[in-house]
Amino acid sequence: MEDEGENEFTSEVVNEIVKNAITKTLGTSQYNKDRVNQWSTAIIDDTLKELAKLDKSFKYVVTCIIMQKSGAPMHTGLALYWDTKTDGLCSVQVGMDTMDCVATVFATMI
Repeated sequence: MEDEGENEFTSEVVNEIVKNAITKTLGTSQYNKDRVNQWSTAIIDDTLKELAKLDKSFKYVVTCIIMQKSGAPMHTGLALYWDTKTDGLCSVQVGMDTMDCVATVFATMI
């Protein structure tokens, strides 16, 4: 079937979308605890808007963590039970001078 690839989850494309949303939102900003909620919301919203433009048959969940660099490590983990042929995941970490940002996209085919 020729169209099969059209509805596949393409992590490279999603990775670029997420990186662009993070860069656009955070730019060269310095960590500011009063702006973290605003930044996280903007990154999530921008990512979801761009994913919707792909017009693929997926439901998306986007998470965003922004943490001030303090020398303390950050550990995350997840477990998924889904169809690896149709569903996908992309996690992007961007390190800046004063903060780290980790955004994750989960996509499940409708």
